[in-house]
Amino acid sequence: QLRMVESGGGSVQAGGTLRLSCTVTGATYQSYAMGWFRGIPGEERGRVGVAAIDDDGNTAYADSVKGRFTISRDKDKNLYLEMNMLKPEDTATYYCAAGNGYFTASQTLISSYWAMDYWGKGTLVTVSS
Repeated sequence: QLRMVESGGGSVQAGGTLRLSCTVTGATYQSYAMGWFRGIPGEERGRVGVAAIDDDGNTAYADSVKGRFTISRDKDKNLYLEMNMLKPEDTATYYCAAGNGYFTASQTLISSYWAMDYWGKGTLVTVSS
């Protein structure tokens, strides 16, 4: 049973940088699909994939963040999201998530809330113009 806790959110001006971290405990040696998602306002379990990474280190990004965001993962399966050149439209609650089994990064990126097995509680990112 994984436990995932996000940190690093906050308020920043447009053009600024934030680095989100997701501390993962309870991980085993099995494969996990892992990624960062944004919450959809007004939808309790609405999520949109932002960035994902698979066990081979391959990554996938939403078109809106390509070239600005970078996902990474360390050997303990902690997850990170480097967010550069932030825009007001990046404002959202960001969640890290994991799913049991092997999935490609592209598959994870388009996963819905129900397709992932573990979720953090989220960290709010606010970008002002």
